[in-house]
Amino acid sequence: MPTTSDKPQLFGTNGIRGIPNKDLSTEFSMEIGKAIGTHFGVPEIVMGRDTRDTGQMIFNAVSSGIMSTGITVVDLGILPTPAVQYYCKVKSVPGVVITASHNPPQFNGIKCIAADGTELERKSEEEIENIYYNKSYHQIGWENAGTMISDQNAASLYVHGVMSHVDVAAIKAKKFRVIVDTGNGAAFSTTPTLLRKLGCSMVTLNAFPDGMFTSRTSEPKPENLKDLISLMSKGGFDLGIAHDGDADRAVFIDEKGNFIDGDITLSLVVKSTIKKGDRVVTPVSSSDAINDLCKEAGVELIRTKVGAPIVSRTMIENQAKIGGEENGGIVFGPHQYCRDGAMTVALILNLMATHKKKISDLVKTVPEYHIFKTSVERHKDWKTLEPQILKYSESTLIDRLDGLKIYLENGWVLLRPSGTEPIIRVYGESKIKKRAEELALEYHALISGLQEEPSSL
Repeated sequence: MPTTSDKPQLFGTNGIRGIPNKDLSTEFSMEIGKAIGTHFGVPEIVMGRDTRDTGQMIFNAVSSGIMSTGITVVDLGILPTPAVQYYCKVKSVPGVVITASHNPPQFNGIKCIAADGTELERKSEEEIENIYYNKSYHQIGWENAGTMISDQNAASLYVHGVMSHVDVAAIKAKKFRVIVDTGNGAAFSTTPTLLRKLGCSMVTLNAFPDGMFTSRTSEPKPENLKDLISLMSKGGFDLGIAHDGDADRAVFIDEKGNFIDGDITLSLVVKSTIKKGDRVVTPVSSSDAINDLCKEAGVELIRTKVGAPIVSRTMIENQAKIGGEENGGIVFGPHQYCRDGAMTVALILNLMATHKKKISDLVKTVPEYHIFKTSVERHKDWKTLEPQILKYSESTLIDRLDGLKIYLENGWVLLRPSGTEPIIRVYGESKIKKRAEELALEYHALISGLQEEPSSL
């Protein structure tokens, strides 16, 4: 088959994303479905989706394409992405999720899953792209066309899978009081079900499907969680929980109403999980707190490019038990090699129960670092901006694994083009909170200025 290296790359950091009826048309989606079916060439492919209003439309288009290649589609309905991935792993069948995760409601996406439950590796995505561009679809007669069946047991399978990795009795004994904000996303049923089975009493926020995300945006940032933070600050609850749109991530609010950064959550899980000789995998964007914890425990830390599939694949290759990202996406290998919001919730409750400590007290055990995050709309090509940024910086210590990680006095700044949005992400970290913010804002201003007019830097 001819290669298509001169064609645009369709799959980004987390699948194909776009605006339906614009750059993600039903015609395109159906042909991608044909390419997916042709690539896998298996009897069955499972499919799930999040709550977005365009989900059914894109689902129908992709599934039609898959069925046209002679493959049966197993419809799992609306489910968190990790729930679909867990089903794929247990049943040893590939899958597709229609989701745009944390992106605004006008977006949607197509994410492919391998038969081991991991997000598809880049090599396989390239093969699907080649099939699409060459129109080399598997052609069959009408009598061999695939059909669609449904399986209503995927949610229960997933919840019980999560529970199998924690001390359920210990968690139940604590009778935690929690508030969970599922953000009108795919976890509107599964996470409340998990919490009930773990003996928690709870208040739910936005625990119903709303594809327009009218209650709050799907990205669980502090500024989008004002209702949850306000309720937690009034006291009387042990933990606040919030998910993104497809619930592969979870973030937390402590019993005093303080937002817990995703890096701290990852550090807590790493600290409670690792043993000497283990390996931990995390991207260049994660806090140096992980470095300190791994060094203290005699554990090897492996840094990767940003992206859950990259972290997961690296964990598999290095037999790492724990990994994750600074955005609340934790990968717990004994369960499955993908980000999993519900598993993260269960691990944090398990940590609180077994250590018999409040979440705020556990947070104090993590080395103190501060990360400030922002982003800049990208109007110029990254390859044009990169040398200008380097010329400005004058730093002698730069990590170019993913974008530019520039080590400066009392901290570092990471600049990298997003793989899912037309933006440049900017991270600043320091042990001094004000310094972290200063670093990020300095380089935010620099990139903005470089894009406004030609620079002599």
